[in-house]
Formats: sequence, structure tokens, C-alpha cells
Amino acid sequence: MAIGPIVADTSADFDRYWASDSSYPLERIVPRGRNAPLHLHDLAADLSASPAASGYVKALQESEFIQRLLDKRLSFEWSETTLVSDDPAKGLGNASDGQLLISRLGEMLDIPESRVDLVSPYFVPTQTGVDLFTGLVRRGIEVRILTNALEATDVTPVHAGYAKRRRALLEGGVKLYEMRLGAEDEGHREKAGPFGSSGSSLHAKTFALDGQRVFIGSFNFDPRSASLNTEMGFLIESPVLAAAIGQAFEADIPANAYEPRLDERGRIYWLQRVDGEQRRFDSEPGTGLLKRLGIHLLSWLPIEWLL
Repeated sequence: MAIGPIVADTSADFDRYWASDSSYPLERIVPRGRNAPLHLHDLAADLSASPAASGYVKALQESEFIQRLLDKRLSFEWSETTLVSDDPAKGLGNASDGQLLISRLGEMLDIPESRVDLVSPYFVPTQTGVDLFTGLVRRGIEVRILTNALEATDVTPVHAGYAKRRRALLEGGVKLYEMRLGAEDEGHREKAGPFGSSGSSLHAKTFALDGQRVFIGSFNFDPRSASLNTEMGFLIESPVLAAAIGQAFEADIPANAYEPRLDERGRIYWLQRVDGEQRRFDSEPGTGLLKRLGIHLLSWLPIEWLL
């Protein structure tokens, strides 16, 4: 949620997409039906009254955030904010490298000096990402990354792209955390820090640099976000928000995530912290042999660029 001048920038960016060659009139995609069109207001009313939506509606009614919003008690962090986005021509394959969000972020962000905290539900670093993150560690920069555990992800093939690079990241000194399935149902929902999840699957996409700057947006650290999807986000100069992300990695994330590590023989194991105690897993927690075998087979396929 944003207020202030950045709203005008966001509106202009949406208009740019709306007017681009990547946008098509609805009539060219969806055939006209004989029935009268259903207005969004009526559709929303029907959905909110359905049994399937009752739990969601109840959660909204009981949400502290929603109550603070309605009561005008939300506190905002006033910060210099810059909108970055892909050129909509990317959707047609016509955008140059300089028009891509990932290139603009690289131009706007200095090399970190002390710490990188990254959250990405679909994290597929590729060899380029492995070289980047482990190179930062070799320079003395702490790198901490949170993504979904296999048991929690809703796109299993993406996990294969992450799993094939996991050992190299750990060997290079990167600290990894994998969000557990059902962590919110164990009393941790109020402790989840700034990374809410849906259906106990992580969805937040953000990173913080040196406890000073934060990026929040739609961009995942995967080839699809870099090359195929059109993405956008805010680059925020805010030590307060950056500190909140850092604090989450100190306490909240370890309480809700597995931590993969390497043993003395270089084999991966996972630690789970519950009520001050540690539990060790020697294979992907919460998954069966067939699912793990499927991930292993997928990791052999040349599909990383699609993930």
C-alpha cells in the first residue's frame, strides 16, 4: 500500500501498459455471449456470499490491519520511493535489455556492503545467481534467502530449479530458509513478520540491502520474471522497513521455516526449530519418496529458463 506522489507514477505506468501493443481489447479474446454482461460489483457480491469465500470474508472482518485501515489508524513510513517496471514491449519480445526491470535495478542499486536479505517464493537462481550470491559472500557480505519448502510450494517444477542449485549456494556460504507448510496454523501467524502467506505458501517478493533500502514488487528471482513476465515494484529508501526484514530473518523466519545445511560429508539436511528445540530431517521435510524423485528428475531437464 502506497500513498503520496508514487501513486501518480503507478497510475501512469498502468496507463502505459493499457495503451501499449501488449494489451488487447477484451472482444478480441473473449467471444460475446448471449447473456447480459455480469458487472464486477454483482460478481463480487456473489463470490463473497459463497461458502468457499466465507473463511476469507471472516478473516477480513477479523483482520487487525483492516480495522486500522477503516479507523484511519494506519501508520505510514514516509520514504523516497521509485517505481521500476519492465517496458510492456517485453510481452511481445521487443524490449531491449536496458528496458527491463532487472537491468534498471542493477543500475540503481550499488553493490551491497554488508547484508542482503531476500524473499522470493519462486526462487530459481540459475548458475548466474549462484555466482552472484556466493561472490557476495566471498566479499564478506551476509546473504540470507527465504523461499518455499517443497511441501509448501504451489509450483513443484520451480522447486526443481531451486533444488539443483541449493547445494552450491550452501557451499558458497549463503544462508537458506524454506517456509514450512502449515507454519501459520501452529500459532505463528502473528509472528510471520512482514511476509504474509496464502494457504501457508509464501508469496511475498522483496529484498533489503544493508539495512537501508528495500525492493517490494512482483519480481521473483527466477528466469521467468527476468525474461518472460512483465514485472513492477517499488525501490524504497527506508532503514525502518529494511530493519523489519532483517529482524524477521533473526527470529520470525527461523520459527516458521526449515533451514537447510550441509553436514561434514557435504550432504544436505534440514533443521526445524519448535519451542526452542531442533528437529533434523535428512530428506526434504513433509514429502514422500515419489515427490522427491520427481523433483530430482525435473532438475535434469533443460527447462530452467522456463521456470
